[in-house]
Amino acid sequence: MPEPTVVDATVVDPTVVAADYFQSYSVVGLLAAVGVLFVAVAFGAGRLLRPVVPTPEKLLTYECGVDPVGEGWAHTQVRYYVYAFLYVIFAVDSIFLFPWATVFAAPGYGATTLVEMFIFLGFLAVGLLYAYKKGVLTWT
Repeated sequence: MPEPTVVDATVVDPTVVAADYFQSYSVVGLLAAVGVLFVAVAFGAGRLLRPVVPTPEKLLTYECGVDPVGEGWAHTQVRYYVYAFLYVIFAVDSIFLFPWATVFAAPGYGATTLVEMFIFLGFLAVGLLYAYKKGVLTWT
């Protein structure tokens, strides 16, 4: 059994400290169990209450009200993913401009944040230049 330690002239029992530590995690575990139980009950109730009437029309693939014709396999052009990727990069980067603007307005941070933002915009410009050189930005 571990020996008690003295903290600020009081004796602290390690088992009490461990019990307090694990008690806080037991609350988190109980909350997670209640959440899982809630989801399980909701899915179970939905399964019991819904009508199950499979018809051939319900088993068809539905696509925007148009009857499916042909195979379900279709080739997708990779360039659309590249456009989406570039959009996400620049949209997320524009979000970083707002916190920068608030820090830039704070006294004493002007020059440092200005240099940091120009470095940040330089990285963005290099990425955009790379995409342009690779031909990603030409629509064909």
